[in-house]
Amino acid sequence: MKILEVKKIEKILAWKKVLHWINFSVNAWEIYWFLWPNGAWKTTTMKCIMGLIDPEIWEIQIFWEKWLTIKSKEKIGFMPENTYLYKHLTWKEFLEFNWKFFWLEGSRLDKKVEELLKRVGLENDWNKRLSEYSKWMLQRVWLAQSIINEPKLLFLDEPMSWLDPIWRKMVKDLLVSLRNEWTTIFFNTHILADVESICDRISIIHKGYMIVEGKEVKSIKWSLEDFFIDKVSNA
Repeated sequence: MKILEVKKIEKILAWKKVLHWINFSVNAWEIYWFLWPNGAWKTTTMKCIMGLIDPEIWEIQIFWEKWLTIKSKEKIGFMPENTYLYKHLTWKEFLEFNWKFFWLEGSRLDKKVEELLKRVGLENDWNKRLSEYSKWMLQRVWLAQSIINEPKLLFLDEPMSWLDPIWRKMVKDLLVSLRNEWTTIFFNTHILADVESICDRISIIHKGYMIVEGKEVKSIKWSLEDFFIDKVSNA
């Protein structure tokens, strides 16, 4: 069952075509990974899908609807590559502020925020202002924000950058648990070990072209690193 279908995306930036006829689909309740070398235009692809920028040509269905509706947006979570947070707020205040967009108040809000703090390992730092947090802590704050509405489709752009192996393991465990709770995850990353350990299918985008689409990780007979380098080198 396809929860996201992308067909024929083309995008022009600064008079240059950067995306060339991008096609892929994501099944419900899977972890789907976008792999890429530098300069692949993977973030641009994600922004086109989410309606943050407009492609020149596109066919996109999300939750079996053409394009994004208000109803479908309520079921989507997003973590960008670069975090933009209100640094004067505490971690807890930031989550409470974001949660009110989904009309949750009172004791239910407090319970949800407490749960999110625990899921990303920041339950003991709730009273610190975000300006006092390091980059790797802010990554976890933004990850919590992206799942605050219990999304059915979660977009993550480099969620494990700046994280050490311990916290990368925590994030991977969290993503697996989200998949088990019926969340579909669409991921951008170039950390191949993370891909091999938890994802179901991969695509590879290179210089704005899809060179591998929907490949099952378990069907790859050699190491993912060798597979990735071979496909990019021969593209």
